[in-house]
Amino acid sequence: MENTVLIIEDEAIMRELIAVAFRDYGYHVLEAADGLEALEIFDENHIDLVLLDIVMPKLDGWSVCRRIRSKSDVAIIMLTSRDDDEDQLLGFELGVDEYVIKPINIQVLLARSNRLLERLATTDDKLKNIIQKSGITIDKDAYSVRVDNIKVDFAPKEYELLLYLVENEGRVLTREKILDTIWGYDYFGDYRVVDTHIKKIRKKLKDKSTYIRTVVRAGYKFDTN
Repeated sequence: MENTVLIIEDEAIMRELIAVAFRDYGYHVLEAADGLEALEIFDENHIDLVLLDIVMPKLDGWSVCRRIRSKSDVAIIMLTSRDDDEDQLLGFELGVDEYVIKPINIQVLLARSNRLLERLATTDDKLKNIIQKSGITIDKDAYSVRVDNIKVDFAPKEYELLLYLVENEGRVLTREKILDTIWGYDYFGDYRVVDTHIKKIRKKLKDKSTYIRTVVRAGYKFDTN
């Protein structure tokens, strides 16, 4: 799916040069000539990247950045003609991801934009593999569990069972379903292996053990409410 860039620049020629380059690369491009127009467009569309000039009519870049950051983590690159440390520090405090100093090299701007979106996408993918539930953190990439930010070692089946319960929060999972999912359909043991592993998991979770609830004559469920 193509990324959408919102170019907020009051200089029409510069805005069009940037727009053409980004369209040619495959971006969906939206344009705004002032800060108020920019906020209206931002609220009405899904935006992946904002290219934001500082000096603009109606509402300056700082104000636009503040308002966008109050409701979104979208990537923001500030375009400025002032190579000023104080300006850049203020921008970073407001949540600007990168600065590009004018006069702008369009290809450099495009390259920085692509790299920024790639970096943020990688971060998003990593976060998707981290599950946090009321003091329990499961990192699926690292195959690890933390309880109140303290690493706790789980045996492979314990880890898989805990993850299965957490990913199905609120759902009652029967012992038969747990056996089939965690141990496989060809497992010939009895249901007590599930109860034994639940007991071990609860012990390691300590005060979080109450989140794993026994449902009489049914099975178990993970519930933090």
